[in-house]
Amino acid sequence: MDSFKAIQITRNEETKEQSVAETTLTPIDLMDGDVDVEVERTTVNYKDGLAVTGKGPVVRRFPMIPGIDLVGEVTECSSNAYSRGDKVLLNGFGVGETHMGAYAGFARLNSDWLIPLPKGLNGHQAMAIGTAGYTAMLCVLALEDHGVTPDKGPVLVTGAAGGVGSVAVAVLAKLGYEIVASTGRAEEADYLKGLGASEIIDRGELSGPAKPLNRERWAGAIDVAGSNTLANALSMTRYGGTVAACGLAQGMDLPTSVAPFILRGVTLAGIDSVMAPVARRIQAYDRLVRDLDMAKLKAMTTTIGFDEIIPHASAILEGKVRGRLVVEVG
Repeated sequence: MDSFKAIQITRNEETKEQSVAETTLTPIDLMDGDVDVEVERTTVNYKDGLAVTGKGPVVRRFPMIPGIDLVGEVTECSSNAYSRGDKVLLNGFGVGETHMGAYAGFARLNSDWLIPLPKGLNGHQAMAIGTAGYTAMLCVLALEDHGVTPDKGPVLVTGAAGGVGSVAVAVLAKLGYEIVASTGRAEEADYLKGLGASEIIDRGELSGPAKPLNRERWAGAIDVAGSNTLANALSMTRYGGTVAACGLAQGMDLPTSVAPFILRGVTLAGIDSVMAPVARRIQAYDRLVRDLDMAKLKAMTTTIGFDEIIPHASAILEGKVRGRLVVEVG
């Protein structure tokens, strides 16, 4: 490949102002790696929105090609981990942050960051899941690991109309859980009920200052917001319950006390999708193939073109994106 289109983030080192634009690059512009991949599809996650807009300290090297997820075809691999023509999947590992990422026609990566495209998924489905859906499954696994089963009571999902939330609701519903879906978009109530939510609450119920302990309402929770929302989720979790925390949409702070932990035995399970071991990733994708209704995944997914990435990066931060986005790179 002589040249390829890419989205590139640059920064003025004097003003520290970031700019982003579509450009044309060649393989020599890429960073070192032992495997070359022709990118077929990518996606736009909340984290990608922070990177592209500069509204969060995601990018730590400039210039940078953003994009934390991709599915594509191996064109060359010097380590022999993969062969030409293999279909591979990438989520995270600092790609799009410290290593040039997925928003390009071509990527040079480390082979130990990749997994084979999971059996039972095509490339479009893999990116419809993306980091958001894979993170949702990691959260579900954490709840299961801590004994939060459907018979224990409802599970709260915050940011329920977003990418993580939509997949979490769909998976939990298929597994038989009662789901309380929190959203700031009342117009998405029917959408969330269609995915399997039993109850819809306004995010305003959780976004204000939290009491150390409040009325017990759910056996577990999946939280994408952090800050007051996470504090409230913890304060309302039943005795012995677990909250899986995977996001910071409201903030990185956690204004709470030790009361939920020492008086109700609540567990706060932190979910990291970026550096999760390959074995855990494969487990998550195996479960997604089994426990995510592909018809629901299709219903929550919108497909866009490469030239639509930048505007959608802003839209996802503004809460204007429902569910998941797949980007057709070719």
